[in-house]
Amino acid sequence: MKFLINGEIKIINFQESTPNLEVLIAALGLNPKIIVVEFNGVILSQQKWKNQQVKNEDRLEIVTVVGGG
Repeated sequence: MKFLINGEIKIINFQESTPNLEVLIAALGLNPKIIVVEFNGVILSQQKWKNQQVKNEDRLEIVTVVGGG
């Protein structure tokens, strides 16, 4: 499947026939505890990732939360 992630085209192949956002985040190797995801223009809480199916050409913006002072 082809996605636009943070402005870059990424192609990811899944074993699942209907992958969800949680599977996509794992495939990208990201730590779900420290990111915020905007999915097709809508910020989704982590609780919704498992129920959000992904499809070809979905758009994501992924921001990593950084602590500091």
